[in-house]
Amino acid sequence: MNSYLSKIKSIWIIIVIFMAVFALRLFYVQVIQYSYYKNLALSYQLKQYQIPADRGIIEAYDNGNVVPIVLNQTFYTLYIDPTLVKNSSKTAADVVSVLGGSYSNYLKLIKTKNTRYVILSHKITQAQNTKLLAFRLPGLGTQSQDYRVYPDGSLASQLLGFVNNSGQGVYGIEQYLDKTLSGTPGRVKAVTDANGVPLAANSGNVDIAPKAGNNVVLTINVGIQTQLEQILKKDYTSTKSQGINALVMNPWNGQVVAMANYPTYDPSNYQNVSNPALFDNGTVTDAIEPGSIMKTLTTPAALDLGVIQPNTTFYDPAHWLVDGFNITDIEQDGGPRVQSISSILSLSLNTGATWMLMQMGGGQIDQKGIDAWYNYMTNHFRLGKLTGIEQGYESPGYIPPPNMNDPSIDLRYANTSFGQGLLLTPIQIASALSSVLNGGTYYQPTLVSEQITPQGKTIVNNPKILEKNVVSANVGPEMVPLLENVVKAYLQGGFSFMNFSNKYMVGGKTGTAQVAKPTGGYYNNIFNGTYIGFVGGDKIQYVIVVFNIKPNVAGYAGSYAGQPVFADIAHMLIDDGYVSPKS
Repeated sequence: MNSYLSKIKSIWIIIVIFMAVFALRLFYVQVIQYSYYKNLALSYQLKQYQIPADRGIIEAYDNGNVVPIVLNQTFYTLYIDPTLVKNSSKTAADVVSVLGGSYSNYLKLIKTKNTRYVILSHKITQAQNTKLLAFRLPGLGTQSQDYRVYPDGSLASQLLGFVNNSGQGVYGIEQYLDKTLSGTPGRVKAVTDANGVPLAANSGNVDIAPKAGNNVVLTINVGIQTQLEQILKKDYTSTKSQGINALVMNPWNGQVVAMANYPTYDPSNYQNVSNPALFDNGTVTDAIEPGSIMKTLTTPAALDLGVIQPNTTFYDPAHWLVDGFNITDIEQDGGPRVQSISSILSLSLNTGATWMLMQMGGGQIDQKGIDAWYNYMTNHFRLGKLTGIEQGYESPGYIPPPNMNDPSIDLRYANTSFGQGLLLTPIQIASALSSVLNGGTYYQPTLVSEQITPQGKTIVNNPKILEKNVVSANVGPEMVPLLENVVKAYLQGGFSFMNFSNKYMVGGKTGTAQVAKPTGGYYNNIFNGTYIGFVGGDKIQYVIVVFNIKPNVAGYAGSYAGQPVFADIAHMLIDDGYVSPKS
């Protein structure tokens, strides 16, 4: 009897333990892992979709007002989950009935294997979206997406860039500020029926709300930008050029008020562009040998070092033998004679620039002079470095290292003094000369004036100083009359388009740069025409840079293909009231 009772007790204990384990398991499943099993149970009905955030618009200044130059328009992306399709033929036929196109192509996409997401079409309109969803086709869905709209066509296209079909900013501002503009996408759970067709969503299905991107206000002046582009188009034709890059900068804060290239493109139709090089903003990507505009930096470096004065004269032998190579002046400079700092610039004397390099070394090209010039180029003028302007694919250019073990280092550095053997972009030399003319402050060049958050908060992009004491404060005022004299010399030489009212200060320098052969050496008949200058009234208001790539003109490329473009820009700024006359 005791044995029987003992067995009953053991069975009862086992039952109690089993019940306890079952209860604990039920508690674990229904309480502790409630969310997990709820999601698992609904997994055949719930699908997660991303909610795109509103991309920030881009604005610019026009007659004192801020106007949009890039907007958004909502379209839809049509997609299919091939694993849920019940009737491929009917699905393809229904899509064609709304969108048109190739039935066989849609059918092929719908039958794609080993995937649950295939895009059938982009940029579906609201009306098309409504019709397609009304078919309630298993596996077929749409997703809204903002596409960029460019109300001014090709205006500023290369500095703006574009947004591709994946919603990614490419080139220009769109690429550089992609995260800022794009915001943060949200997430929604769209309830579907047994066939996988999305049912109407509601606010309760939103897991994470999207956060819109910031609006960006550019420093660009729409009026100046529009006319700059018109000038480049005209001069591209008249100079038979392969391309022109130009910009207008405020030297007192680094803000770019206009920046353009020609040829250009319409970002609304970027997919039709056959030459990807058109997407590049050449003012920041195209680093070339700048030619004699480099003398506008060699001269202030020598002035700052105190090895020359604005009124210094010297005997120019009309050639220097450097590393077995003759550096010469052009024929009309008159051969050996006494020259001045002013004539180095107005006659564009390569021998004069080489002589200034010699003075940096105490009278000859040596380690001291090379190191001093390299220091000014890279540390003072920040050449060979990215400026940090808000553009995709900026080029750092190239400055040859001061390697004294290089047997031709003296020649290399003599060449750099007059703009050969180094690579610069327009934005680099514009920023460098601006730092000279404004008294010695290198401002980071910028295209962004401010950002505006979705909550309406304004974030001002204050000027950012990258270098102080680039040159001493007196060097800029010394350079102004020297460069004004260059303009007067060209006017006296018959270049009537360089005639400016004495109510304005206008100065600058031409550059005719030989184009290097891929195999080494230079072409004898292919040149780039460059120009850098300024315009102002009581003080300088704008620095202007022009790179005219391989123009076909009779005469020096700098004088006949760079200088006329500068003159057109300067006259436009003056004639349209963008420059205040002298008081």
